[in-house]
Amino acid sequence: MSIFFPNLFSYNRLSDKTIICALPVICFCLDKSHKQGYITITYRKGISLEMKNLLNYQTSEYDCGPVTLLNGIRYLFDREDIYPDIVKFIMLYSMDTYDENGEICKHGTSAAAMNYISSWLNHFSRVKNFPLYCEFYSGEKVALTPGNQIMTALESGAVVVLHLFLDVGHYVLLTGIEDDRVLLFDPYYEEEDDPDLDEEYDTDEIIFIHDQPKKANRSISLERLNRTTMDYYEMGGFCCREALIMYNRNLTKLDS
Repeated sequence: MSIFFPNLFSYNRLSDKTIICALPVICFCLDKSHKQGYITITYRKGISLEMKNLLNYQTSEYDCGPVTLLNGIRYLFDREDIYPDIVKFIMLYSMDTYDENGEICKHGTSAAAMNYISSWLNHFSRVKNFPLYCEFYSGEKVALTPGNQIMTALESGAVVVLHLFLDVGHYVLLTGIEDDRVLLFDPYYEEEDDPDLDEEYDTDEIIFIHDQPKKANRSISLERLNRTTMDYYEMGGFCCREALIMYNRNLTKLDS
């Protein structure tokens, strides 16, 4: 028995209810004849096709902001549902800062840019009827304590782009709560068995996760995350705290 893969592939979305794919059907050839056909996929709005992407890591030392924003979109929505406009806008308006030598991008993404992108995403979502809703918080409102908006959002299935510290200010994506720990995806790639790994990681408060590439790669104690100091995975003082909550309206019921 052999397996035959026809070369032809095309894709055409005819409406919001029906997709017709000129997909080559894999033909199991029991004799010398070959057949190929078309697959018609019919779905209803709100039904996931379950084509989520893996969460991404940074390309440079400075793009944790846009990578984490896009990871939030990747986590909440299937690949087929994500507008390319969103990807383009996030990349265009992130990394808006200058370093002490006047070099663009080398101080990452500012809180002002995060707030602006949040507002744009809400406007875009209203115009396009895209089920994304964002809320930007700063200062004393940014804490992970019972009843806080961020905790409530995570418990309802939202994600949070959070500013905290490694050696410097850094953005990560919070994706869930488990008991007294928060699950997050850190876009700054590190290997747990690297002999040069910083000693800051050598604590039970920071646990590496290896088997959830679409959700989390760290588990951090809430007590550590809430500290007002600026060691690894701590939010620091209220003057430098910021968080952007991202909801998929189809998954979370909102009052607004």
